[in-house]
Amino acid sequence: MCGRYVIISTPEAIRALFGYREQPNFPPRYNVAPTQPIPIVRLVDGKRSLALMRWGLLPSWVKDPKTFPLLINARGESVLERPAFRNAMRRRRCLIPTDGFYEWQVGENAGGPKRPYFVRAKRDSAGRAPPLAFAGLYETWTGPNGEELDTAAIITTAANRTLTAIHDRMPVFVPKEAFDLWLDCADVEADVAAALIRPAADDLLEAYEISTAVNRVANDSEALLQPVSVAPAAPAPSAETKPKPTKPKKPKAPDDQASLF
Repeated sequence: MCGRYVIISTPEAIRALFGYREQPNFPPRYNVAPTQPIPIVRLVDGKRSLALMRWGLLPSWVKDPKTFPLLINARGESVLERPAFRNAMRRRRCLIPTDGFYEWQVGENAGGPKRPYFVRAKRDSAGRAPPLAFAGLYETWTGPNGEELDTAAIITTAANRTLTAIHDRMPVFVPKEAFDLWLDCADVEADVAAALIRPAADDLLEAYEISTAVNRVANDSEALLQPVSVAPAAPAPSAETKPKPTKPKKPKAPDDQASLF
């Protein structure tokens, strides 16, 4: 799955990759979380356009958002059939700019603490990791009083060999040469676009362990991307000193923001 990600490239670099008309000036975000506004790229009148939408798709047919689950991910294997996603797959496909995402590896012991990893594109010869594009879907929900809410979700698929040791799922990445095919809902049928829903090439990404500070949504700084350091071993207790027994701490799951509704 994909439950947290980052957008840290300059606005100019992201605009150069996606080729949209707007010239936004947004700050780097190191811990993008569900229900927050996220930038997406879609076609409007045949041209690429940037928009902000809530992360957590809400189908147009939902009557009461309070009773509907937050759909931050869409399983690629079922987007053509599942009612929550099939209309968006046909008519409202989008790209979601990203510089990488976080994933949590289950501990060796069942119920043990999860270890967070940062996953990004492999760095180039200059040591830079280029931005990438998630495959996304979007919908506009209209309420009973005419209020509208634009929402989006990230499509996921089975993990590639690079990530399978961390998690069994990963987001779908759309290569630059396939942007037009994915975005053109008018001329490209959903089943044709669905051919892009597949694991990333094994040489596209790299992953490394980071601090559990990422678990808190309030933490949003470059420090989150630092590789975890190995703590020095504690000195052995002397014969005269008996260590006090400590109770095992209950593992804390990564927190998420509550729904806007």
